[in-house]
Amino acid sequence: MALQDKYREVIDFARANGVNDLSVQEQNNVLYLTGTAPADAVKQQIWAVYEKLDPEMRSADMVLNIGVAVGASTTYTVQAGDSLSKIAAKYSGISWKDIFEANRDQISNPDLIHPGQVLKIPQ
Repeated sequence: MALQDKYREVIDFARANGVNDLSVQEQNNVLYLTGTAPADAVKQQIWAVYEKLDPEMRSADMVLNIGVAVGASTTYTVQAGDSLSKIAAKYSGISWKDIFEANRDQISNPDLIHPGQVLKIPQ
């Protein structure tokens, strides 16, 4: 089975979800998929599709080099027990105040966030 056939689902997902400059090349029994995702969420979904096909990533026959477009927003879905400080700690160089300011349209009190809210994480 050719690698492009094996990873067709990953390739098709990337194409369908707006990955720019998508390049698919096979070299020395390794498939290289490169491009720029329109948002971090799309990049993460591409990785999820890949992990479904090769759960432990043991095949070592695919390289995903997917960047995220400059200015693209990252989002985070609030989980039970989260606070803005806990969320900020997951991202380098971002404070809870940065997240609060980026989400003033949906947060009036930084101590009151709710599971299921989708917050913008500033770059």
